[in-house]
Amino acid sequence: MAYSREQLIEAVSAQMPDKRWKHTLGVMESSITLAERYGADPVRAETAAILHDVAKYWPVDRMREVIEQNGLSLELLKHDKQLWHAEVGAFVAERDYGITDAEVLDAIRFHTSGREGMGLLEKVVCLADYIEPGRDFPGVEHIRQKALNSLEEGLIAGFDSTISLLLAKRRIVFPLTVLARNDLVRILEDKI
Repeated sequence: MAYSREQLIEAVSAQMPDKRWKHTLGVMESSITLAERYGADPVRAETAAILHDVAKYWPVDRMREVIEQNGLSLELLKHDKQLWHAEVGAFVAERDYGITDAEVLDAIRFHTSGREGMGLLEKVVCLADYIEPGRDFPGVEHIRQKALNSLEEGLIAGFDSTISLLLAKRRIVFPLTVLARNDLVRILEDKI
């Protein structure tokens, strides 16, 4: 059974603290704005945004169990636990909330890492997660400015920010993020 928009909002908001739900509302708003600007479907963008952090506050053991028992990316378990909720969230969106749209599921699955060959909806939701109005981190205004003219430029700025932060902290950079960034740079170079 597929959930209505209102049922999704009720179910997802109940699974997170108010502060995270406020973030989700910001991602919903930003996803709709970006979708309208760049030609994606705003309804599908909003659906992915509602669900993008559905598993964010699940216990780590519960996320690990879902990944291991359902054939999800075991490679993910070798990386930062902050990445796990996206893969688990896409699985849960399909299993528990009846989402069957592959592009919506991919937008949820890759909203934290990006990937090579990102689709329009994936780009919209990933960038919306970076720039939603409640975000306040060094460089966010630069990313917002880039997002005004290009999804790709906005995402490159976002990925550059993430990668720089991880390098500064001597943390492991998730390979998909590097591949996503490089793919977007290639796309822009090919347009020249």
